[in-house]
Amino acid sequence: MNLRPHRTINRKKTREIKVGKISVGGNSLISVQSMTNTLTTDIKGTIKQIQSLEDAGADIVRVSCPDEDSTKCLKEIVKEVTVPLVADIHFHYKRAIEAAKMGASCLRINPGNIGSKERILEVIKAAKDNNCSIRIGVNAGSLDKSLLEKYKEPCPEALVESAQYNIKLFEDNDFFNFKISVKSSDIFLTVKAYKKLSKICDYPLHLGVTEAGGLYTGSIKSSIGIGQLLMEGIGDTIRVSLSSDPVDEVKAGYEILKSIGIRSRGVNIISCPSCARQAFPVIETVKALEKKLSHITKPIDLSIIGCVVNGPGEAAQTEVGLTGGGQDSNLLYLSGIPHSKVASSEIIDKVVKLVEQKAKEID
Repeated sequence: MNLRPHRTINRKKTREIKVGKISVGGNSLISVQSMTNTLTTDIKGTIKQIQSLEDAGADIVRVSCPDEDSTKCLKEIVKEVTVPLVADIHFHYKRAIEAAKMGASCLRINPGNIGSKERILEVIKAAKDNNCSIRIGVNAGSLDKSLLEKYKEPCPEALVESAQYNIKLFEDNDFFNFKISVKSSDIFLTVKAYKKLSKICDYPLHLGVTEAGGLYTGSIKSSIGIGQLLMEGIGDTIRVSLSSDPVDEVKAGYEILKSIGIRSRGVNIISCPSCARQAFPVIETVKALEKKLSHITKPIDLSIIGCVVNGPGEAAQTEVGLTGGGQDSNLLYLSGIPHSKVASSEIIDKVVKLVEQKAKEID
């Protein structure tokens, strides 16, 4: 019996496909993706960035392949990383064929840009021949001209129709190892398109709000769009699209999954906004703890509450808790049980030590 039925998410079970060693869809974990922003021809720089994304927890990394030189470099890059790579293809179908031969685990094609049916069929053949999956990446900013003529502007129906056309094309050619995205920078358009698509197909869905913006605004837009879809059981893999360091995309993705209890990585800090009742500097303390605990990858809940109004209640729900107290006598909790008193000047060091101990216990 679920003790908290209000937190239950009934995830739609989709088909399971493989992106290299990573399963997407079915009962597999919801994977977190990002994309490099280096020149792919800068092999060392691209490898370094991919490895930093792996360290941050990325399950899958996309690499842009705009020209033949880039796809040639893919072969060497694949050898030096362990995370599956998706080749990002837009305008030239031959780049997809080359990338499949060079070891890409997945090809991301844009139906609005890739060209004719015949070209798509050649891409499908290359994917089959090289055990490569495909993402049908429909985007509101690059819909096929015929759909724009029909619907006058990007809308959920246009995005879904584009996806349906390509689904049928893939199925008619006995290719089923694919996932789909229907993205827009408009949250309403994105959410409604995914909901419509989820009702009519069982292929895994790659979620994202495209071109969401900078770190702050983009993370908020993405959490609204991706978060509500995930809470309704829709989605199998996510990418938070930010004008920021790609590592920030991975961190934001995990924060979305963590906040709705789908997948946890690292310390989940529950903290108050602070007020006149705070017995220690909450904001400065939280900022310092975020930095000093960033190396922790084990899922641990930590509450940092400045006073006794909500402090004990929050501490009862977390592995490590801190409640502000009078006369510089703050109280630390372990698994909801009072542990020890701590002076404000010692809070950061003692909390870090307790969290690190908890992480070792999880190991």
